[in-house]
Amino acid sequence: MGITAMIPDMTIGQLYSEADSRWGEIWDEDAARLRILLIFPRKERKMMELHGDMIEHGQPVMTIFHRPRDEASLLEDQGFDPRAASFQFVDIASPDLGPWMQQLISNEKWMRSMVDVMSVPFSLGLPTQRSFETEQVICFRHPSLPAIERYYLPFPPTSIPGKCFVSLPRRQAAELARQQAEVLGVGRLVKKSKITVQEVAQEPTSPPAVMNQNEATMNAMMDNFSNEMLENMAEQQEVRDVELPKSSPSHAEISAGTAFVPLPPSANKPNASQPESIAQSSENNFDNSPSSDVQLPEIQDKIDEPEMSEIEIEFRELVTGLLAAGVEPSDMMDDPRWEDISERATAVGFETWPVFLELAAME
Repeated sequence: MGITAMIPDMTIGQLYSEADSRWGEIWDEDAARLRILLIFPRKERKMMELHGDMIEHGQPVMTIFHRPRDEASLLEDQGFDPRAASFQFVDIASPDLGPWMQQLISNEKWMRSMVDVMSVPFSLGLPTQRSFETEQVICFRHPSLPAIERYYLPFPPTSIPGKCFVSLPRRQAAELARQQAEVLGVGRLVKKSKITVQEVAQEPTSPPAVMNQNEATMNAMMDNFSNEMLENMAEQQEVRDVELPKSSPSHAEISAGTAFVPLPPSANKPNASQPESIAQSSENNFDNSPSSDVQLPEIQDKIDEPEMSEIEIEFRELVTGLLAAGVEPSDMMDDPRWEDISERATAVGFETWPVFLELAAME
């Protein structure tokens, strides 16, 4: 399978010149490539933009759409209505052509022919055009469309400007595509130099610890309690100074028994109430400590999911209703409500295509 990236304001010729720097080892400059033309109903364009997502291929596939404008009359002269079809030029490696077209030919019965891609005659008076040599390419068309022999362009096929859709092999370049182009439905990303993608075994990671904040709160409470208890004990404990004799008695006075040496108060009467007062003060401090009234934060077990917008609800109801009515996904774009909802979704910045693929896959 591939992964499709959209690169705006680009030509196939520019992609050729930047292929090595864009895709590195994925791009094989020696691989044989060819250019084909696909013609199909306009309602199938969205499906064909992402056609590479369903196909296994080995090299990048570059595609660009062209809409005939001033040269549309040249197709009408061949009996072909240009407003009923989309025209897609596909630059693809030769080994990938078979898988790319197999489903379209086998299941949808696409037809094959040869078409001459020619320069628009100068007699039309186009404001900007560049002549080039006529190129004969293989053309695959939907069976509901008539065949043509000539297709006219104001520029060579490799110089048509517009949005280029590039399908890269998903197995080698899923990460590379996200880094180097604007992936559909995701947004603009930054170019990066040559990268060799390696598969790294991911080790199972344990869920994040939910109680980290609670543990930090409990530790802070215990530290605060210990500090306050020590401070209160130091303030309430009485510091008793031992009274020393004014002068040292002589040896003769001690022998005669006339000298009196006072003893420290603690030696006369043991202070038995001190441990009790300390214990009592500790209990009072714990009861009066402000940390005992701290409320632990509640753990939120459930995170509210974002609600769907009104336009998304309306779009889902439309697609679900059409699927229930038996309408094929490719035919839903013909419903008049589809265009109205798509325009309003674009105005509010809602991407309808990923939701459409999700609902179609569920069906």
